Amino acid sequence: MAEGRRKLGPVSRTLRFVAAALLLALLTPPVLVVLLLLLPWRLARIRVGTAYGNVLGLLIGRALGFRYAVRGRERLAGSMPAIYVVNHSSALDLLVGLALVPRAACGVAKKQMARVPLFGQAYLLSGHLLLDRGSRDKAVAAMDSTAQVMKRHGLGVWIWPEGTRSEDGRLKPFKKGFVHLALATGLPVVPVVIHDAPSRWPARTLDFYPGTLQVEVLEPIPTDSWSADRVAEHAEAVRQVIAAALPEGQRPI
Repeated sequence: MAEGRRKLGPVSRTLRFVAAALLLALLTPPVLVVLLLLLPWRLARIRVGTAYGNVLGLLIGRALGFRYAVRGRERLAGSMPAIYVVNHSSALDLLVGLALVPRAACGVAKKQMARVPLFGQAYLLSGHLLLDRGSRDKAVAAMDSTAQVMKRHGLGVWIWPEGTRSEDGRLKPFKKGFVHLALATGLPVVPVVIHDAPSRWPARTLDFYPGTLQVEVLEPIPTDSWSADRVAEHAEAVRQVIAAALPEGQRPI
């Protein structure tokens, strides 16, 4: 359980949400204009989208009362290009991803992200990847396309391999898309571990507990010896690395 948990009252919580919404409303329209002007150039849009996300993730996190303490921060930009594999157990994970994703990396999100007012439209225009989880063929095609863009432009990728947020806070089985990306690009996998987010902002509630969120960037995992006939094994090996770094309450049962 995270230290210093203090539940906000309804007035304080509402004021923080309003501040976050105002930040989104103020920052996003100028970015949308820039992204529209850059429509023919996907790489430029990806970089602008990432820079926008870095600022948004930091400022909205602050507005809600969160700070990020990152151990191993030098492994983020220092490992580029790489495939950043992150556990997903809270709405806070999106803010962490936005704030920390390296400038020369793109994100991977579910297609439903495009429905989020303002932010969804910016994400859609940014050239970052939206996956249709309901269609395996479309998801595979999108991953293939992403691998080609990564190789062409020397990009990394930030991905939540559980596919969707864990409801009980415990690490779920990994989908294998990141392994296919590693096989296609030869890039290392960098595990990123977000600690105690479920206790800071539990699933299916608007109650949250401001404070410092601990994030740990682990050593890069080389993938040059990975093979297509061991995809499930590679995915599980990375999952076990992340599980070992998580607190007991977030590890899979």
